[in-house]
Amino acid sequence: MSSSFTDKINQKQSFMSLLPIFAFIKPYKLMVFYALLALLVTAAVNLSLGQGVKFVIDNGFIAGSETQLKTAIFALVILITLLAIGTFSRFYLMSWLGERVSADIRKAVFNQVIKLHPSYFEENRSGEIMSRLTTDTTLLQSIIGSSFSMALRSALMLIGGLVMLLITNINLTLWVVGFVPFILIPILIYGKKVRLLAANSQDAIADIGTYAGEIIQNIKVVQSYTHEETETVAFAGEVEKAFAVAKNRIKQRSLLIAIVIFLTFGAISIMLWVGGMDVLSGKMTGGELGAFVFYAIMVAMSVATISEVYGELQRAAGSATRLLELLEITSKIQTPEQPKDMINNHRNIIEFKNLDFYYPSRPNTAALKSLNLVIPKGKVIALVGPSGAGKTTLFELLQRFYDPQVGSVLFNNQNINELALNEVRQRMGMVPQHPVLFSSDVWHNIRYGDPTASDEAVIKAAKLAHAHEFIQQLPEGYNSFLGEQGVRLSGGQKQRIALARAILKDPEVLLLDEATSALDAESEHHVQAALEELMLNRTTLIIAHRLSTVINADLILLMEQGQIIAQGTHNQLIESSTLYRRLCELQFDNAGHRAEVS
Repeated sequence: MSSSFTDKINQKQSFMSLLPIFAFIKPYKLMVFYALLALLVTAAVNLSLGQGVKFVIDNGFIAGSETQLKTAIFALVILITLLAIGTFSRFYLMSWLGERVSADIRKAVFNQVIKLHPSYFEENRSGEIMSRLTTDTTLLQSIIGSSFSMALRSALMLIGGLVMLLITNINLTLWVVGFVPFILIPILIYGKKVRLLAANSQDAIADIGTYAGEIIQNIKVVQSYTHEETETVAFAGEVEKAFAVAKNRIKQRSLLIAIVIFLTFGAISIMLWVGGMDVLSGKMTGGELGAFVFYAIMVAMSVATISEVYGELQRAAGSATRLLELLEITSKIQTPEQPKDMINNHRNIIEFKNLDFYYPSRPNTAALKSLNLVIPKGKVIALVGPSGAGKTTLFELLQRFYDPQVGSVLFNNQNINELALNEVRQRMGMVPQHPVLFSSDVWHNIRYGDPTASDEAVIKAAKLAHAHEFIQQLPEGYNSFLGEQGVRLSGGQKQRIALARAILKDPEVLLLDEATSALDAESEHHVQAALEELMLNRTTLIIAHRLSTVINADLILLMEQGQIIAQGTHNQLIESSTLYRRLCELQFDNAGHRAEVS
């Protein structure tokens, strides 16, 4: 297969990727109709202007009639007024359509992203996803609202202009048509280069966003290690890479436009010479030549516009492909089509049966192996063991962020794969070791546990979490903005806000991942008291590295390398497990030593 034929196929496929975008335009058919109507009116008026020019020259200037000149000028003013009104309508309607469709695409992409399985975000950069959500949709908005309109208008003007050229003078029209192939060749050649460079440019912008986002997010680490200058140089390098790609793309587009304009107006210059000779010899009137020049310039400008818009459409095709790839991803974690009703009265609320699990990003390393576990309702279960033992993985499988490769997770004696995803997660409340807060006020962050909760319920939850006192001391109390990821709060304060959120949710199963690890001794004492009240008649799973916090748990599970190697109460494990006894000795001896030092 020849390379030129392959290029044509690739170009066709790239433009075909724009077709699904029209599904977002379909709901606004009436606006599209009015926009096309305005487009047709402006095109018709534009084409009529050439005849107006002919009439002014032949019946006004050359005929020497003042009355005819006034009539011709008046008709021209009416046409120009219609053109202005039509242009306003076309521009407004197409711009509105572009903004509306762009907003709909953004919502569709965000709705898709927010439901994707967590492993997708392990394998794909957040900066690239954000680039698709912002930069790519903005480009499509520009295409639909502006470039597409320009392409349609220019296509109509090109076809209409050629028709009017034929009507005005066939001989001169042949000169214009003869140059068309020479103009189309560079469009086809450089169009492919522009498309490839546009895709590279979008990727480079995504790289910049990812890099900058990571640095800003971890600004304290950067400044702590005095890496400001290093990161400045590194970021400048990323920007320069993107600029180099953009510069090459701009160069190719500029070259394309320049060649098209040169060839087009070169053809007009030759046509003017031939037409001028015909006027001098009496074969055509000055008005006919004026009208012909008007239509020739119109055709030339239409070709130049199409060549420019062609590059934009190539870029849009790349953006459409990236967005559609995202929209077509099927989440690996989904609610079944016909979920079973939740049972509430089973004695064992949670059960892990013959479980093997490998993270998608680490397919050769087992996070859990041959794990079996039964958790009775209303009990406090503690998970202890070294880092990487699989404790947090159990929490993630229980909330169905992942599905195990082997075995099953049961909730109330039902496989959670057969239950509605939202209902399973709604019955659980999670307080992570590193709490996540949103860039909003205190109300929003606590009420995230229950968006329908009253102010009184939010305050009550904050009091139970021992957060109410410090919240009142914030500049605007519960209305205080906490900054990105709660940057305005200390670690302990963030933890108590997260705990208040879980208390407000009032879940059936409480998941605590070192929930008191960031608290000082006094706050920990109060929060532990609140947790003990909260854990009454509620199933609670606690991940703990500080064994002193789980001595009174109903059952302690000792995990290592993805397996439960021992289980029992604190006293039972002290007697039966060498590893547990050693962990206790290390922690309690260190605690005693610290107490002596202090």
